[in-house]
Amino acid sequence: MSSTRDAAAAPPPFGPLQFQLVLLRRMADHQPGLVEDALRELGVERPEMREANRRWQAMLHAPRRRGAQARYRSVLGPPESVTGRRVGDLSCEALSWPVPLWPDLRFEVLTAPGGGVWNEWLVRAPGAPGPTLRTAADLRPWTCTVDEVARAFAPARPMEGTAPTRFRLAFTAPGAAGAVDATRAVDG
Repeated sequence: MSSTRDAAAAPPPFGPLQFQLVLLRRMADHQPGLVEDALRELGVERPEMREANRRWQAMLHAPRRRGAQARYRSVLGPPESVTGRRVGDLSCEALSWPVPLWPDLRFEVLTAPGGGVWNEWLVRAPGAPGPTLRTAADLRPWTCTVDEVARAFAPARPMEGTAPTRFRLAFTAPGAAGAVDATRAVDG
């Protein structure tokens, strides 16, 4: 009888929905209203988001944890695309997966030779139009990527994030009144 009870209490497999909840948890402190809207769209309550984040953190810190690339593949399935890329003198691979909550974006992981993951972030989906970014007012959450902001408001300067999965960018964008605003974008 306990095996039936245990099976009923078992959490769902950790997959793309739970991964999206982890991304939302990362954003909850910065954009609580948008996160609430996204949770409603997904038909999920806050406790499920917190549980997904707890499970993700447990995977990250487990004594016999998988490598990052294997973890992403097990959670998100095979990547939608795998592309060779050069960053300076380094040859790497960019693996990307769709993020159903944001169909115009992809979750991208850059891997170094040997498979180690050294960057992960949201990028524009192939063929999806990016926003027109001219002023600080054009920077609406979840509409543009760090790379798009860096190109629109060059020169931009990468900064250390507040956590390994957070990327910050220092840049200057014209304000609505014509003044110049120093702004930071946070991805993650």
